Amino acid sequence: MSRWKLFIPLAVFLALSVLFYRGLFLDPTELPSALIDKPVPEFELASLGQPGQTIENEDLLGKPYLLNVWATWCVSCRYEHPYLIQLAEQGVNIYGINYKDDTDEAVRWLERLGDPYQMNIVDQDGRLGVDLGVFGAPETYLVDSQGVIRYKHVGVVNQEVWQSTMAPIYSQL
Repeated sequence: MSRWKLFIPLAVFLALSVLFYRGLFLDPTELPSALIDKPVPEFELASLGQPGQTIENEDLLGKPYLLNVWATWCVSCRYEHPYLIQLAEQGVNIYGINYKDDTDEAVRWLERLGDPYQMNIVDQDGRLGVDLGVFGAPETYLVDSQGVIRYKHVGVVNQEVWQSTMAPIYSQL
């Protein structure tokens, strides 16, 4: 019986080797979302740069749109921003979620760099982000005209990501 105990470390090593080998072939940028094919969580939050005004789910319905999570502290968001402006100029509906950010700085950032968003939701405490399952900024959701999330992209939206993955889905919405 004591000889079998000698094989326990070998069995553990083999099991871990199989798991690590499998992990080599996983896409590290693919983060699944439990909200795919579910509605955007209910919210009523302040509108960025519009004191006293709020935005809620119903304000976003009617057309398919991108829901982009961004912040001024996010270096990748700054890199992504010019491409979002291009998409907006092409007629893509984009709504922003200003995530855990200083609202005054966010308004100045949009004035300086341009504003691709039709509306911007202030999520200062991150509650909407938690409800959406946000890992960090930037993240972008493709939402249909009924407010149902159809796709989630974690990371920068650039021309390659848009054309290869997101545009085909957006055009079907």
